[in-house]
Amino acid sequence: MTQVSVTVGDDHRDSLDGVVENLRASGLQVDQVLGTLGIVTGSAPDDALDALRGVEGVASVDAQLTHRLPPPDAPVQ
Repeated sequence: MTQVSVTVGDDHRDSLDGVVENLRASGLQVDQVLGTLGIVTGSAPDDALDALRGVEGVASVDAQLTHRLPPPDAPVQ
């Protein structure tokens, strides 16, 4: 599963609930809907990313980046 952020186009923000339902039907497990920003976060299988991009109203689908720090007792790199 890949953590993704889905941006909904400005012209579809009025129908955000419908876009979210279509994203769920396309394989997205929704974690959070940020309605004011038009962003939906969640996770999806790698093979479902193209289907998410094809949902009407979706402007972009981007993989979320994660950063991890080494533990405090790790040697300096």
